[in-house]
Amino acid sequence: MRRSLRRLRSLLDVRSLAGQVFLLQLGVVVLVVATALVALVVQAGHHSTEDARQRTLTAAQTFAHSPGLLATLESPDPSAVLQPSAEAVRKAAGVDAIIVYQRDGIALTHSDPDQIGKHVIGPYAEAATGKTFTKTFQGTLGLSVISAVPVRDGRGSVVAIVSSVVTVGKVQDRVNQQLPVLFGVAIGSVALAAGGSALVSRRLRRQTHGLGPAEMTRMYEHHDAVLHAVREGVLIVGADGRLLLANDETRRLLDLPADAEHRPVSTLGLSAELAELLTSDLPATDEVHLAGDRLLAVNKRFAEPEGPASRVVTLRDTTELQSLAGRAETARERLQLLYDAGVRIGTTLDVTRTARELAEVAVPHFADVVSVELLEPVLHGEEPSGASTEMRRTAVVGLERDDLLYPAGTLIRFVSSTPTAAGAADGRAVLVEDLSVSQGWQAQNPERARRILEHGVHSLVVVPLQARGVVLGTAHYWRSEASAPFDEEDVAFAEELTARAAVCIDNARRYTREHTTAVALQRSLLPSGVPEQSALKVAYRYLPARAGVGGDWFDVIPLSGARVALVVGDVVGHGVHAAATMGRLRTAVHNFSVLDIPPEELLGHMDELVAQIDIDESDDGEGLGITGATCLYAVYDPASGQLTVATAGHPGPAVVHPDGRVEFLQLPVSPPLGLGASMPVESAELAVSEGSRLVLYTDGLIEDRGRDLDDGLVALRDALTGPDRSPEATCAAVIGAMMPDQHRDDIALLVARTHRLTPSRIAEWTVARDPAAVSPVRADCVRRIRAWGLEQIDFAAELVLSELITNAVTYGTDPITVRLLRDRALICEVSDGSSTSPRLRRATVTDEGGRGLFLVAQFAERWGTRYTPTGKVIWAELSLHGGAGPSADGLADFLFDEVEPLGGPGGEQVGTGR
Repeated sequence: MRRSLRRLRSLLDVRSLAGQVFLLQLGVVVLVVATALVALVVQAGHHSTEDARQRTLTAAQTFAHSPGLLATLESPDPSAVLQPSAEAVRKAAGVDAIIVYQRDGIALTHSDPDQIGKHVIGPYAEAATGKTFTKTFQGTLGLSVISAVPVRDGRGSVVAIVSSVVTVGKVQDRVNQQLPVLFGVAIGSVALAAGGSALVSRRLRRQTHGLGPAEMTRMYEHHDAVLHAVREGVLIVGADGRLLLANDETRRLLDLPADAEHRPVSTLGLSAELAELLTSDLPATDEVHLAGDRLLAVNKRFAEPEGPASRVVTLRDTTELQSLAGRAETARERLQLLYDAGVRIGTTLDVTRTARELAEVAVPHFADVVSVELLEPVLHGEEPSGASTEMRRTAVVGLERDDLLYPAGTLIRFVSSTPTAAGAADGRAVLVEDLSVSQGWQAQNPERARRILEHGVHSLVVVPLQARGVVLGTAHYWRSEASAPFDEEDVAFAEELTARAAVCIDNARRYTREHTTAVALQRSLLPSGVPEQSALKVAYRYLPARAGVGGDWFDVIPLSGARVALVVGDVVGHGVHAAATMGRLRTAVHNFSVLDIPPEELLGHMDELVAQIDIDESDDGEGLGITGATCLYAVYDPASGQLTVATAGHPGPAVVHPDGRVEFLQLPVSPPLGLGASMPVESAELAVSEGSRLVLYTDGLIEDRGRDLDDGLVALRDALTGPDRSPEATCAAVIGAMMPDQHRDDIALLVARTHRLTPSRIAEWTVARDPAAVSPVRADCVRRIRAWGLEQIDFAAELVLSELITNAVTYGTDPITVRLLRDRALICEVSDGSSTSPRLRRATVTDEGGRGLFLVAQFAERWGTRYTPTGKVIWAELSLHGGAGPSADGLADFLFDEVEPLGGPGGEQVGTGR
């Protein structure tokens, strides 16, 4: 008991630090508790009134909306039913009364049963109008709150009012009942705070070890004397990275300013490595760091092992280890240089650029001048067949004068005595510490060697560039003037650096070979020019992607009847596979176009072909199917001006009308090739005016540079809008306005200006299905041919027309028409309503017929069959200059000198000419 009293007196002693802290904390706690009690009482009064409002309103609304209330009100004696219910709700809600009024003020329920059926005065008139309200008034029992709620029938009319009354004092009484508890909690809080303050004061006494002011002053003086007398730097860094304490030796070793204490360590002018060490959360033991011209051994520990704490650091001057530090710094720089080489060398797949990157990394951190020489096959993407001393200098970095070393691009044949020849032959690095005494190096070019030595170049390391055991070239590292000569450690580093670069150069070489192969393949598969035709004047551009060749293609295919097909397609991906796939699809389009089928039917066949290719290549296990291909096929007829277009997942063409208006055709949507799942492809037809420009393109033109499709189409419209231009000028304008500097996808652009065949170059007749009608039509055709000035081919044309018309009359159906087109050739067309197709055969000597189509094939340059929605057209093209087929005098000998038919007997099919 006495010991406890002594402790209490020591805590309350205001002369001690612990006592002062205790009294201050106790006063703060008492003030906070008193303030909280006052606020609680005030708040309780406010909450009492608010609680009364909520309670009365809830009770009134609950009773007013209770089920069956309306039915009860219409009953003969509603009070008998409502009075018990009202009393039950009153007790449950804790209110003084639940009163139900009729609209005229007659009470149906009341807390005083004697008032039932009487006119009760109350604030119900406002509720009778249909409004719910709550009011506070001063009643006989004190401050009270009343709430009234109207009761509506099914039509929304107010039929009664429910009111609820409660005295605020009753609510306040419940709050007052809680005040003793609140005061008890307050007294407990003061006691708890007093106990906590006592514990804090006791902890403070324990941390000062019970020392008085005199003892603590004496201890500080001893500490200060020892700290500044030792010949070892001592400093303390806080958890926030600020310098808290530094003795005199620390200030001398680190050359700290006078106001260093309490400043961040990062602002004291220390090296980044040392500053990071002093502020890090890692301990250190005899770590060596440079501080100016001093080499310091640093030890670091923490004042407290757990949690963020101050760092206690000691510094010891070890300048005698300077040479060791130099070697460590050199090793660090070499590691950093190797890291930089891994990042900076091989950024592109260009052999020349990669060689220059090697030279740029090594200068000036390792050598003063670096030159790289590569074997000639390497520059072309080929693998060297064997070691050779003939190399082409690819890169030179670090020279101030261009006449010292052979310039870049020079083909050099190194003599056998040079270090370069020796290194290339052995596949090992060669060190020449002193070039002035190296006779083998000087033998390459004595005059140039003399100039190099006069310039101060004195040491050389030659390292062969090797990848996969194959020498690709050499790297020359030169040092001059004040730089130290190379040594064996430098040779090891040069080999490591060169080996990394050699792998990058070999990757670039292999990419160059693949790229060259792909470009050659693509160029061989793309059209080398535009075929001659009169319907369209065509210009085009093809721009391969920077990343490599891709699968975009275009084509212009002459068709029968002076029509021309325009094709644009796109295969997803880049490289040899994409280019090869493009070639396969382009060839397939050519083959299908020979059949002269409509565009939608042609794309349907292409869809089936691509789907089959995917299946075949998937079965092979290669996984290199056609992952995506699109195609647009358009046919223009110069005789009618009709353009028929179908697309398989490809952007529709743009039409630039003669008035400068640009229109993007809205085509029926079809999936890309191979994804159609046998769905039919639809086409669109439109009439194109003379002189319009048709613009076909791939998506690389409108979707590059990160823009979306709509922005690309707007940019294309802007590029096409303007004065009338030729197709060549249109291509130049579009590419100049829209092509990005680094386009990621191929770009194919095809621009064609339309031309129409004038009516004077077209002749057409309708033929009755009567053999007697053949002769008059044939005579009319001959007269028109001679009117065109084509007398030199009138015999051949007459013979061809005779056979074709006779064939249609004999085997075809109505309607039969004959049409002549004078274009680059004379085109003879005979159409009928049947769909049977004739086949060419050779008749025997004894056959009476079967020679008609054979004669047509001999006299015409081209002939064939084209199907239409109403039948077929058999056409033949005759050169305007004649010369095809036998002459008139030799026609009989030609017909009867034929041998047995190629297909044997029975080669004739219904529909062949006589």
